[in-house]
Amino acid sequence: MRMSDLIEKKRDGGVLSPAEIRWMIEGYTRGDIPDYQMSAMCMAIYFRGMDPEETYELTMAMLDSGDRIDLSAVSGIKADKHSTGGVGDKTSLVLCPMVAACGVKMAKLSGRGLGHTGGTIDKLESFPGFTTALAEDAFLRQVDQVGFAIAGQTAELCPADKKLYALRDVTATVASRPLIVSSILSKKLAAGADVIVLDVKCGSGAFMHTEQDAFDLARGLAETGRRAGKKVTAVVTDMDEPLGRAVGNALEVKEALSALRGEFREDLMELCLTLGSQILVGGGAAADEAAARAMLEKAVSSGAALEKFAQFVKAQGGDSAAVYDPALLPQAPVQMPVPAATGGWVRRIHAQDVGLVSMRLGGGRASKEDEIDLAVGVVLNKKVGEAVAPGESLGTVHARTEAAAAQAAEMLRACFEIGPERAERPPFIKGVVR
Repeated sequence: MRMSDLIEKKRDGGVLSPAEIRWMIEGYTRGDIPDYQMSAMCMAIYFRGMDPEETYELTMAMLDSGDRIDLSAVSGIKADKHSTGGVGDKTSLVLCPMVAACGVKMAKLSGRGLGHTGGTIDKLESFPGFTTALAEDAFLRQVDQVGFAIAGQTAELCPADKKLYALRDVTATVASRPLIVSSILSKKLAAGADVIVLDVKCGSGAFMHTEQDAFDLARGLAETGRRAGKKVTAVVTDMDEPLGRAVGNALEVKEALSALRGEFREDLMELCLTLGSQILVGGGAAADEAAARAMLEKAVSSGAALEKFAQFVKAQGGDSAAVYDPALLPQAPVQMPVPAATGGWVRRIHAQDVGLVSMRLGGGRASKEDEIDLAVGVVLNKKVGEAVAPGESLGTVHARTEAAAAQAAEMLRACFEIGPERAERPPFIKGVVR
């Protein structure tokens, strides 16, 4: 085979065979196929797409490019969750202990963030001493004994995806549905879970801006998962405003702890109940979604989910005292309220811009080498559909210096659109694709 022939075939709308796809991925992973040719192929796929069979074969070829985690030593049903990303997304911190407290084990691999906020691993490092650098045997043992673990992804897992994603990021081909599907599912399949639930976000603060695009992606993920013999469910959720009210690493951890104490009942908890219900039903731990939600609610109200989270933090070397006393987590020295210039109703919050406020304070990375300030970020006091009086606080900026806080406060104020009439909030859960 010649790579130039495959590029031409896909450029002209042809269908790549399983053998051609596997040859291409194996060659690129080894370094036999240069970046410039794979860039051309990514662009051809971007414009021509792939049919379901091609997408499945691409996913499996990427999966087979590296190691897999064998969870057979872990007793019971094992589940995994993935989010396509958004502003203020701290879902895993709440969902994993809730599900584990209900008897389904969560084996989750996560990464660091690049963009407006840190990733799950960055957030968890708000606990002094916490580590996600777990050897595979320690990871498996913790999943079995504690009920869940969150570890960093190793270089040996789906190396083809690591190379391909870095290339897509600099060639304007990230937004290709088959390439997204294969990237997400190759890693999830390699992690070895029995049940996979995906949170596909849509809106101004998400990668997929429209509901149609989000549902198309959800269907592609579910279909490819089915072909791979896994129970994959995709839940499409709203990201036209930040999830929850906190944006910033330690601030999001504090909000997650509040949710586990039963004190935060807004969109974050609704998302965790929805995702968790799909996991419990898919794993056979609950007969239906109503029973699953009741189990998850009880895990929170009884304190079992919070206790499970404390066990998890301690098992991975963190100070579990901070679970019960969030004041022990990093705190920024400057906390500046952002008063509203006018009164009315919050009609819109530009989610992506809120994320950029946190990033510019130091809560995110512009490049992989950047250090994250775990303490900084913003907390929203108002969300879409809520009334606000002139001078009332729209949110609070957490910063290192007064100058940084003042600059961020002006930026945060500009993220809000306030009007004379109340805006209807769109449904938060858009739909479920199985």
